[in-house]
Amino acid sequence: MKISEVQFGSLLTYTPRGNQTEHYKSRTVMRNLKNDEVLPSGNLMSVDIARTIQSNLRNYPFSDYFNEKTMLVPTPTSSLIKKDGLWVPQRITSALANAGLGINEECLMRETPLPRSSTSLASDRPKAIQHYNSMRVKESLLEPQEIILVDDVITRGATAMGAVNRLAEAFPKAKIRVFAIMRTISNSAKFSKIIEPCIGTISLVETDSFRDP
Repeated sequence: MKISEVQFGSLLTYTPRGNQTEHYKSRTVMRNLKNDEVLPSGNLMSVDIARTIQSNLRNYPFSDYFNEKTMLVPTPTSSLIKKDGLWVPQRITSALANAGLGINEECLMRETPLPRSSTSLASDRPKAIQHYNSMRVKESLLEPQEIILVDDVITRGATAMGAVNRLAEAFPKAKIRVFAIMRTISNSAKFSKIIEPCIGTISLVETDSFRDP
């Protein structure tokens, strides 16, 4: 893998720990996102989030991530996608595209299933190189100048780093960045609020991935 650092943006945060009211609320939002639940508005969460981004884009630090020509690539799930199975990143890219924020292109596929990072011990979570080796890029007719790899939740960024390197091989002229709806704040003492737009970096140091912030 040649890319060792990539920029990312995110809109929301949650913490898996902590017992304050806002901590619990953040976990509820995370579960709603992971299941793409229908919200009180009557819309799927992916749809409401896309509309929120569209309406407020100029105010976000990642405002230059999205335009009608940006190629939006959903991050593959850790398992092999089944017909009619839930693929939340794909729902998000579809909703973003419908909001005029890019072109949905499902060109990155998982060929070999990996353990889910969210249910694995930190020491057992797949590394970026494992994600890289388990993915392939399908042929695309598009020749994008900009690609946004889209995910629902980002923790350390190993999946993203593996995926970005795969995409960079297939689209060497494209500028590639990552966008996750929500980022994990493992230390609840550092958790501030659920809606906290940011941009930052994902770095690969030897075999480990690190996200800042």
